Amino acid sequence: MDRRFLTVLGVSLVFALVVSAIFYQLTARAGTPAAKAPETKEMKDVVVAAKPLGIGGSIKPGDVKVSKIPSDQFPKGGFSKVEEVMDRPVVSNILLEEPIIVGRLGERGSGQGIAPIIPVGMRAVTVRVTEVVGVAGFVLPGMRVDVLVTGRPPESNDTVTTTVLQNIVVLSAGQTYQPDAKGQAINASTVTVLVTPEQAELLTLAGNEGRIQLVLRNGSDHGIEKTTGRQLGELFGRGSGKKARTAANGEGSDGAPAPRPRPRPVTVAAAVAPPVAAPPPPPPPDEIVTFRGTVRAVEVVNSRKN
Repeated sequence: MDRRFLTVLGVSLVFALVVSAIFYQLTARAGTPAAKAPETKEMKDVVVAAKPLGIGGSIKPGDVKVSKIPSDQFPKGGFSKVEEVMDRPVVSNILLEEPIIVGRLGERGSGQGIAPIIPVGMRAVTVRVTEVVGVAGFVLPGMRVDVLVTGRPPESNDTVTTTVLQNIVVLSAGQTYQPDAKGQAINASTVTVLVTPEQAELLTLAGNEGRIQLVLRNGSDHGIEKTTGRQLGELFGRGSGKKARTAANGEGSDGAPAPRPRPRPVTVAAAVAPPVAAPPPPPPPDEIVTFRGTVRAVEVVNSRKN
């Protein structure tokens, strides 16, 4: 075999191997994704609750702590320093490790207890209730009630019960601003409700002039019903609802017999006797009518005497 041919063949094989190795390296390098360098997220301080915080108290040094979270997860309205939340009242329940935000706190200096919970423009009025009158054994903060008042209106001799306020929010029962852990009812002698200034005047007047009773309603029912009130007479069947029935039975509105109509006076013309009618005429006599051709003949059979 020619040496020149073998030399060319060997050089070709070597060149092919080199090209194949280079191509393999390029292909392997393109198929393997480059390892990304770990990103370093920026961290930021946030104030969180060190223990569960309830409504009505103010934040003390042991109630909160500072934690670090990624800056992109920092809550809107959050705080970075403990000094920013110190001595501010809690107006909404805060859970353990929950970030403190401005919506959960009242303004510093607005007081403690129920005052920070009252929205601007509203008023809190306390109503005294008993186990018999009212729903003190079943009321919880956050429930909605109607307010009924029983009393005697001016210039009236009948006792009336009417609904004066509807769909009123209960702020607290006694000194409790939230239900207990078991969600049980609170037995309290006073209930504080949230009302407008006009409703506060009406509720105070009702408490001074009559007896107040609270009526529970469904929390999702926000409708306002039109009621006319009820009188004591209606309870015993003598109210306005019996007017038509008593009138039909000949009774007055108070249940007494209705007065009889007075007899009409008799005039002279009405006392004169009517004229005597004339006797009827005698009946006609019985007749027999006969026809003979064109001749008509009439014969009296029996003539009755008058």
